[in-house]
Amino acid sequence: MRGLSARDDESGTGRSWAASTTATAVLAAVGLFTAACSTGGTGTRDEGAARTDLATPSAAPAPAASSSSPFRKVDAVALLRADPKVSDRVKDDLKPCGEDVYPVDTSYGNLTGAGTADVVVNVMTCGDAVGIGTYVYRMRDARYENVFAVEEPAVYSAIDRGDLVVTKQVYAKGDPVTYPSGEDVITYRWVGTKFTVHDQVRNEYSKAVGGGGIDNPTQSGPSEN
Repeated sequence: MRGLSARDDESGTGRSWAASTTATAVLAAVGLFTAACSTGGTGTRDEGAARTDLATPSAAPAPAASSSSPFRKVDAVALLRADPKVSDRVKDDLKPCGEDVYPVDTSYGNLTGAGTADVVVNVMTCGDAVGIGTYVYRMRDARYENVFAVEEPAVYSAIDRGDLVVTKQVYAKGDPVTYPSGEDVITYRWVGTKFTVHDQVRNEYSKAVGGGGIDNPTQSGPSEN
């Protein structure tokens, strides 16, 4: 889909154009070589040979993160293991899926106004990536404090413009893991010293297409803890 089709080169016109272009390129190269030789030194000029760094990936290291960045990377696995609020069941399942690769997603953002980025950690299963626990950590007295936790099958949290959005899959009897009956999407906001429910939506999935569609999602009004 990019550029010209290969069919364009099959015509005589395409071959003539290619030959003409090749000849022009050869003459230009000879002229540049002659000019370069007349300059002495290394024999190269700014308008001389084509730059090879445009075709070869640069070996220069990526820029380091700014020291003023509000995102302080944490060891999420160590944080979970040291947290007494994380259940033994989740800690027992906190094992690498591969070589030093843990089923843990980590997000950083401003949820509580602590001045340092809050940390959202999701723990999943290795086989089917089903969430089994989600947690929010807030910096307090130079230590991360667990201020939110949900431990149940098929739960996942994300940061959305300063809100904590928790999605819980809803399963009816007989539902396979890959096709839940619906989902609850709950939006939390930090008020004072805790998260409170700001909004809640339930989406019910249609079974007509293997559970892949959404059938008449319903929304309930805001509620409080």
